[in-house]
Amino acid sequence: MKILIADDDKIFRKLVKEVLELSGYEVLEAENGRQAWEKLQAEGADMAVLDINMPEMDGIELLKNIRSGEKHKDMPVLMLTVRAFAEDQVQGYETGADDYLTKPFDNEILVARIKVLERRILKKG
Repeated sequence: MKILIADDDKIFRKLVKEVLELSGYEVLEAENGRQAWEKLQAEGADMAVLDINMPEMDGIELLKNIRSGEKHKDMPVLMLTVRAFAEDQVQGYETGADDYLTKPFDNEILVARIKVLERRILKKG
């Protein structure tokens, strides 16, 4: 299972990558939304973990791109961000996020939520 992580914080990306790789996932990294969109088009992914606050293309705009295209429209997306206000979470869900987790987070909770989204993929498969 390949997961795309898009976050402009290099240290945070590395942390999430390590947590997911220790759980057996292959991880692609992107430092902004534009780069994430390009990697998704070129390399594909089964799932995405997106920050909202990113340069060039934020996570909400990236999520809109993912949902509007035919190729990735059903891909599970977890928003992982410091934006904890209810309106931010509602915007994420209304844009098409499957789950929303705020930073800081517990590693076990992140992996558990990824596994829930993975089960959804496997059911469809």
